[in-house]
Amino acid sequence: MTSFQSFKSLAVLLGCLAMSSAWAQTAPASEVSSAACPVLLNHTFPRLQDEKPQSLCQYSGKVILVVNTASYCGFTPQYKGLEALHNKYKDKGLVVLGFPSNDFAQEKANNQEIADFCESTFGVKFPMFTKTSVTGDSAAPFFKQLAKDPGQRPKWNFYKYLIGRDGRLIDSYNSLTNPDSKGLTQAIEKGLGQKAS
Repeated sequence: MTSFQSFKSLAVLLGCLAMSSAWAQTAPASEVSSAACPVLLNHTFPRLQDEKPQSLCQYSGKVILVVNTASYCGFTPQYKGLEALHNKYKDKGLVVLGFPSNDFAQEKANNQEIADFCESTFGVKFPMFTKTSVTGDSAAPFFKQLAKDPGQRPKWNFYKYLIGRDGRLIDSYNSLTNPDSKGLTQAIEKGLGQKAS
């Protein structure tokens, strides 16, 4: 091979490497976001209002408060506090996610009834998902993962899990913990002050 041919081959190789590098930098956002999604959030649930699939990956980088809810529970008025909490901190990066569940036999018959009740009674605007099993063998994989981390599954409605910006569980809170409780709000504020990894 002549030196000219070697030079030409090297130029072609360098050109291919440059193109490969440029492609990597302009990879579609969907590919980047799915690769960056924390394992804990890599789940999809139907939205309560219209049952359209929603990936929890869209909340990557936020502080997330996950709550299993019910319409006929003594703790149901916590909806009001959860909505207030969501409104107070949403611009700083908090999102409250509600998962109605009939695991404790206190939820309405269908998703539309639940959606209407939440909005008309408590003005709920934070994201809600369709009726979900949160405990036992039939629990959704997301809730099995949440229960595994602290070793605690929901024992009743309005159990709460706080997830950090890095997609890892910060802590869990029992049903008696009000949304405006000092311990919970301090943990949320601390989580909001941390950067996503």
